[in-house]
Amino acid sequence: MAEQAQPQLALERIYVKDMSLEVPGASVFTKEWQPELDINLATNAEKLDDDHYQVVLTVTVNAQNAGAPAFIAEVHQAGIFLVKDIPEDQMGQILGAYCPNILFPYAREVISDIVTRGSFPQLLLAPVNFDQAYAQSQQQQEGEA
Repeated sequence: MAEQAQPQLALERIYVKDMSLEVPGASVFTKEWQPELDINLATNAEKLDDDHYQVVLTVTVNAQNAGAPAFIAEVHQAGIFLVKDIPEDQMGQILGAYCPNILFPYAREVISDIVTRGSFPQLLLAPVNFDQAYAQSQQQQEGEA
């Protein structure tokens, strides 16, 4: 009887793949700061080789103030994950929820940093439950199928 290979899952590298802060107009600094924030999250997983995936969590924050664009902050937070001998039926959950959960605190820190460097008040994004978001997206896909 062949021994069952033990599943392995590890973060091998974490890095900022891309980041940007855009401040369309300086007039934003002359108005009272009462921003309306639109926050979007997206994840993407790419197989690098038999045992490695790059997972990228994209966080985009669009801030409007007094009806005008204040800033757009975006970060593509990436991680290289060792994913070995994981059952196929668990791969979606791992790449779509587990890995983004690990990446989010890093992305949150980068967003806070670049927004502060733009001389805006600190912006701390609320925690995100990627497990719940993943489950909801699976239900939507099943509903559409």
